[in-house]
Amino acid sequence: MTRTFQLFCFLLFLPSMQLEAQTGQGNAELANQYFSTGDYEKAAVYYDKYYDQDPFNAYPNYMQCLLKIKGYDQAEKLIKKHQRKFPQDPSIRIDMGLVFEAQEQPEKAKKVYADAIKNLSADINQVNLLGNAFTKRQMFEYTTETYLQGRKLLKGAYPFAFELAEAYGQLGKFPEMVSEYIEMLDFNPGYLPNIQTILQNKIANDLSGNLSELVRQSLLRKVQKNPEATNYSELLLWLFLQEKDFESAFIQARGLDKRLGEQGDRLISLGRTCVSNLDFLTAEKCFQYVIDKGKESSHYITARMELINAMNERVTGSGLYSRADLIRLQTDYRTALDELGRNIATAPLIRGYAHLEAFYLYNTTAAIDLLNETIELPNLKAQFKAECKLELADIYVFDGLVWDAALLYGQVDKDFKNDALGREAKYRNARLSYYLGEFDWAKDQLNVLKAATSQLISNDALSLALLITDNTNLDTSTAALLVYSRADLLDFQNKDSLALIALDSLISEFPGHTLTEEAWFKKARMLSAMGRYDSASVYLQDIIDTYPEDILADDALYQLALLNENKLNDKEKAKNLYEALLTKYPGSLFGVDARKRFRALRGDKLN
Repeated sequence: MTRTFQLFCFLLFLPSMQLEAQTGQGNAELANQYFSTGDYEKAAVYYDKYYDQDPFNAYPNYMQCLLKIKGYDQAEKLIKKHQRKFPQDPSIRIDMGLVFEAQEQPEKAKKVYADAIKNLSADINQVNLLGNAFTKRQMFEYTTETYLQGRKLLKGAYPFAFELAEAYGQLGKFPEMVSEYIEMLDFNPGYLPNIQTILQNKIANDLSGNLSELVRQSLLRKVQKNPEATNYSELLLWLFLQEKDFESAFIQARGLDKRLGEQGDRLISLGRTCVSNLDFLTAEKCFQYVIDKGKESSHYITARMELINAMNERVTGSGLYSRADLIRLQTDYRTALDELGRNIATAPLIRGYAHLEAFYLYNTTAAIDLLNETIELPNLKAQFKAECKLELADIYVFDGLVWDAALLYGQVDKDFKNDALGREAKYRNARLSYYLGEFDWAKDQLNVLKAATSQLISNDALSLALLITDNTNLDTSTAALLVYSRADLLDFQNKDSLALIALDSLISEFPGHTLTEEAWFKKARMLSAMGRYDSASVYLQDIIDTYPEDILADDALYQLALLNENKLNDKEKAKNLYEALLTKYPGSLFGVDARKRFRALRGDKLN
């Protein structure tokens, strides 16, 4: 046949081919239109015509139409016809079972489903086709039977664990679901991140709160039976971190470190996580473990510095430290620096030591010398040098050297003008002006920060700007604000008793002033840090009762609830206070945490 003759034949039949395609498309549109409106009899007529042009796409809706109009004989013929067209698709057999079910012949339907599973071949695609078909129809028992049969046929080539786990989950068989996910690690350890993501979502959406414990127990059994299979231990460590069970996480991380001959990387990371979650004792165990590896360890210096940092956070963060506690911490800093030396590697340790000397031991001269020495270290990164300058400037403020402080704040502001560090320096300079009673200047600097809408500004800066504006626009007198800013400065200098006296004078000399609420709140925070929880709770209650509509009301209510829950051991009162917060201040920023705490105190099962 010549090319000319072939072209002639193609052109001869082209119009009829185009007509057929247009007709098929028209039948599809009409069929789908009637189907969408529920007119299944008319839809079936057009699907019957459309099926000849596109059997694959026409079949699903055509079958539904026939079942809806009880056209069972026609449905059986369609199924057999479709099977002949697609003999490699075992899922088509399920439709015959649905036809029998529709005719109330359940035994015949069961036999169809059983035969479909029994006649599967050792082909992943066929197993998935049948399994997905059962899943689509929410026939999850048959889904599990399909995949178990597929696992048997493929003899370990692929276990269908993810598919089985999902089906078990739909059936509420959570032990089996968890087992399948965990067993998948035996097949391919590389699935660990996938399994972590899946379990994280499952646990987060588990209303019963039992799934996390089920995973824990399953993994513990696996670890005990297979102590050398590190994947189980990795997943268990991940779970402990999700649960914030840091003590158990430490034990697991330590075991993995020993088993794998690691250098302590995961313990350093875990220790930092513990510090950020205020579990300082476990953090100290993590860092000490790395230190015990010896000075030849690549993380020895890091661990030594992180340990001192954790100890510092534990002691100073509690607010209940003694002079002896501070002296022990001072000794630890000195010992570490004598051992490690004073260089760019230990610069963060020196900065922490300087802060302790200045703000807790009141040895500002030593602190200033330490920071000046650090700033002069060769090859020190500019960013860290600027951070040290900010720390030094804060110590100058603490020591009353306000002009030296302003100079350093200005330097950092200038050197990092378009950086977060520069904005922080500008804020601290504005805060210094506020401490000194230069409210207009402070407000101008804060307004510059607020005007930079494309840049982040700290909540502290926004709060200070609001405080100054609210208490300088009402009248020409700033006497009360001068007293309050003085109390703020004394608080910054850790002169708690003098700060409390200043706040008391404000409350007595300016009764009913708008700053009264602020003064009560600051007193409550300071007294709480000093361990005087009963006195702190009185001032918080005063805010709640006297200023229920003001900006600090929900904050005071939340803090009072926390005090009762964690310090005063009055769980019932705490529960009532959380409930009051949710009821009176539904838009509060503390609402999410308050609801969680309220439900926990009420006895709800939570993750």
